[in-house]
Formats: sequence, structure tokens, C-alpha cells
Amino acid sequence: MSAPILSRRHRIRRGALAVALATCLGAALASCSDEAEPAADARLARLAQQAADTGSLGVIVRVDSGDGKPVEIARQAAWTKNDHSLAAGDRFRVGSNTKTVTATLVLQQVAQQRISLDDTVQKWLPGLVKGGERITVRMLLNHTSGLGDFLLTPQFLPSLTGQEQRTWTPQDLLVITPEQDPPTEPGTTYSYSNANYEALGLILEKATGSSLAELIEQKITKPLGMKDSFLATDAAWSAGKRHASGYEPDAKRLKALLSGTVDLPEGVGFAGPDRTGGNVDTAAIDPSWSWAAGGMVSTAQDWQRFLTALMSGRLLPEAQMKQMRTTVDAPEEGGAYGLGLMKADTPCGTVWGHTGGLPGYSSEIYTDATGTRSVAVFTSTNFGIKEKKAAATNKALVDAATCHMLGKPQPSDSPTG
Repeated sequence: MSAPILSRRHRIRRGALAVALATCLGAALASCSDEAEPAADARLARLAQQAADTGSLGVIVRVDSGDGKPVEIARQAAWTKNDHSLAAGDRFRVGSNTKTVTATLVLQQVAQQRISLDDTVQKWLPGLVKGGERITVRMLLNHTSGLGDFLLTPQFLPSLTGQEQRTWTPQDLLVITPEQDPPTEPGTTYSYSNANYEALGLILEKATGSSLAELIEQKITKPLGMKDSFLATDAAWSAGKRHASGYEPDAKRLKALLSGTVDLPEGVGFAGPDRTGGNVDTAAIDPSWSWAAGGMVSTAQDWQRFLTALMSGRLLPEAQMKQMRTTVDAPEEGGAYGLGLMKADTPCGTVWGHTGGLPGYSSEIYTDATGTRSVAVFTSTNFGIKEKKAAATNKALVDAATCHMLGKPQPSDSPTG
């Protein structure tokens, strides 16, 4: 979802690590757009191909500077073209970026006085969440609830990796959600947890009488014309629509990758067909468990449309937008966290948005403070970019794309390809 799901970047990687504790450089290498890229964007394209060739495998970059001429780049490692020729408009699992949508829906209900940020979880979900009488809606939104994460439980590991086919309800996931270790008092400490947003999804449904999928369509995707965005209910991709293939390291490579951090048992890895270079195709792993915390499928253009609409004030009244931007310190995210919204510090300035991660899919999507400019970077692996070289080239790409979005010179220490 993000922030395994979900370090500031690619949270599923952090979550899955903890779960594991319980458990155009050349035409042959690139998927090029139909039109030649402007010379000014050539370096960004080189960084994208370099990232793809050093572990990101597939990369989509879309930069909208607010001038009506977005930059769209799709690059991939040569062998991945046997599965799919990547394009900038491909659908993608955006993981924990979904949290910003869920938070927006909650704040719309706050504006209509159906939900209060000071309401307790016990009021809305009696008996479902331990200590719910001391946890408020605000604490769920900004991850200060004191709840742990179900991703960290041995019960959930087989589903996360796709080894077990099981349908999890939000209620099921909240039942297996542990306290933080060590325990923290609600409202005192930021600690990212997908359980917070599973609870928020249930509160939304109870407050409105509509399903989360209906709310997303009625309040977000349909009004904004996001025709390629929806909440996944199973592993299936829409017939006739293009989607990116996602990959993760196989069990042997994953164990070596995490050696020194997590001692994975032999054979623990992601389910899926074997691919070149010790990779596994994870596109068929069911993400529906992530629901309000990370279940949406979208495209770079669609999600930028949502985030710019939000940050420019089109989706929330001023009072609720102020509440959303009120942050708590979140060092692990590289900045601060508001209500379903990250405030991240980059080499070229402060940006707002979120990150996301699911098996095979990682994303970072940001805007400037006014919602005029936006950037999206999608990567078709999550754990794969934890390897040292892959992490460096991926970070260089994200930093360069963010600087491009902000109209600032790209960092001088970025790889040049």
C-alpha cells in the first residue's frame, strides 16, 4: 500500500520486512513514447532507463509543470518486454496513495458534520478495536493511534506474499492487529499502520450508508474524470485495459537481500512465475485486503489529476484542507505527516503527496504547495529497489523528477547515465 507495504519511500518494503520477522539508451532496452522527447527532458529519460537497468525494472515518470505540456516517460529492462511493453498510461497498483483518498472522504464527512475528528473509534466501531475508547478519528488519520500493524503478524504473511489465497475483511484484519511494541499512548507518537485506514474505511461506510467503492466513485473518480481508477476487489485486472507487470526478488535473492536485517526462513518468498535474474512476476497477487489503506488501481495521469484537485482546494473546504495539512513529525517519512498526506523534504524544496507499495509495485506522487505542479514516479518492483545500486538510481530519478516538477535544476549528484 506505502508509505508494505509500506521508509518514507515504498512502505510495503518496511512492512514486509517486519512481517518477515514474524515471517532511450537504445531501442532494444526502452519502451519509447510515440513522439520524440524534447532535448530538455533527455537527462530525465536517461535516469529512468538507468534506474530500470539497475533494479527498478520498469519505470513510469510523468511530470506536469502546470503549463499543459506534461513530460511522460516509460522505460524498462529489456527482458521485461517479453511480459509487457510498458507505456506511460498503463494502470498500476498505487498502494498507500489510497490513504489520501480515504482521508479526503473522511474530511468531506467532517465538513458535513457527519463525522468529527474527535469522535472515538469506540463510537463508530464498538468492541472492534482494543482501546478504541481512547483512539480518535484524527489519530487514525495521522497514525498516532498506538495501533500496530497486521502486516507484522504471522497470520498475514502468507497472504501478503501470495502463498495463501484468502479473503480478508477489514474486521478480520483489525482483530489480528497487535499493539505497538513497546506500547504507546494514543495521540503521542507517529507510527505508520495500515490498520488505521482499515478502521477509517469502516467508519466511512457506517457514517454514509454507502460502500467505500461507491464513495470513491461518487466523490472522487467520477467528478474528476478519473476513468482508469478504481478500488480493487480481487487480483483481476480489467479486460482490454493495459496494466504494468510487477516483479519481486525470488526467495533466494530476497533472503540474500535482507541478510543482516531480517533472517528469512529458507523458501519464504513471493508467489508467481519465475522470471529472468532471480525475479518473480507478482502481478497476480491479490491486493484486495489493502482496501481503504492501499487498494486502488490508477494511472500516473489520473492520480496527478486527483492530487492537484485536492491540493488546489477543489475537493475540501478551506477549514478541512487546513486540518489535512496540520502535521506531526514523521522522521521515517523524511518529513511530516498530516491527515492522510505526507509533507516531504526534497533537494529542491517541500512537496506534498504520498507513497505507495504493494508486491511488484512502488510509487511516489507529489505536488507543490498550491497543487499547480505534480510529479508521479511508478516503479515495477518494491523490494527490488532496496538493493544498494537500485536504491541509489531510483532515488536519483525521483529527486530529478521532483526538481523538474518544481522548475529547479536537477541535483548535481544525480547519476548521469
